[in-house]
Amino acid sequence: MAKLISLKQQEGHDARATAYIKAYMLFPAGILGLISMIGGVGGLAYQLIATDTYTWWTFLQSSGLLLLGGVLGWLQTTYHRWILSNRPEVFAARMRQPTVSKSGKPKRESAATQEQASGSPWAPGAYMVGLALLLAGSMLSVLYGAVHPIAACFLPWAGFFWAKLFFWKSVLKN
Repeated sequence: MAKLISLKQQEGHDARATAYIKAYMLFPAGILGLISMIGGVGGLAYQLIATDTYTWWTFLQSSGLLLLGGVLGWLQTTYHRWILSNRPEVFAARMRQPTVSKSGKPKRESAATQEQASGSPWAPGAYMVGLALLLAGSMLSVLYGAVHPIAACFLPWAGFFWAKLFFWKSVLKN
């Protein structure tokens, strides 16, 4: 009987974790990726048409910014897929429904009642390093390179968000 209950609970964790990923990771990544791509390509178009400073060096640097964002998006997605396969309760706990209090307003469950599930203790530091790399790449391409500031700000984020969507495509099919 215990195996039957734990199997049912695991299936619930998997379904809630997948729903969390679709609703709170992939949907915003699609919208933010589209906005970032439009902003980045718009900045490059402005540089090409209005300032006439678009060169092969601009092409290489803007492609490098997209690639940098894509690599960081792939790394984060790989980590999140590891959490989904090994510890789905991490994402499932975030998808809990609010409970109704006596006043009729929904409120979140207290931290004491929620199970404390987490991923790697190194993840916040890795996220900060990734953010620093994205910002440093943008800054360096503006200061020492040939990329317009608008494109340099948007292109790494476009690569990041599109990589997240591309590498989560197996979850989207379900």
